[in-house]
Amino acid sequence: MPSFDAVCEANLVEVKNAVENSAKEIGTRFDFKGTSAAIELKDSEITVFGDSAFQLTQIEDILQSKLTKRGVDVRFLDKQEIQKIGGDKVKVLIKVKKGIAGDDAKKLQRLIKDSKLKVQAAIQGDAVRVTGAKRDDLQSAMALIKKDLSDLPLSFDNFRD
Repeated sequence: MPSFDAVCEANLVEVKNAVENSAKEIGTRFDFKGTSAAIELKDSEITVFGDSAFQLTQIEDILQSKLTKRGVDVRFLDKQEIQKIGGDKVKVLIKVKKGIAGDDAKKLQRLIKDSKLKVQAAIQGDAVRVTGAKRDDLQSAMALIKKDLSDLPLSFDNFRD
């Protein structure tokens, strides 16, 4: 039976490359000379360091432009609150989302069920598997998901006939 998986997963290799390119740009920019501006990636968490909240937003803009150039959707980034660290230094933690949250998976499943398409959606861990008898129905379901759930950076994997 034809099926596909709707997943929410960033390409971590491209995220790593974007963070490294951002770190290079921070090191060469004149307005960051002599400051504590830095960016680093551990697992799927990006930590941005700076002297002020304004400087953090500048670094985040650099990161977002590098991610966009590398084809990574910025909706994968989940920015936490700014934290003060010693003296006048600040940092912010940015988590890279992985997997579809439970509420979003239920919303996606409900959307497909209410659409009256001849497909079924099943939540499988961090993904939602959509199965149907016809390939055209699956493609219609993909178009529906892209249109109605535009706030989620979803991609479609394992399309099988």
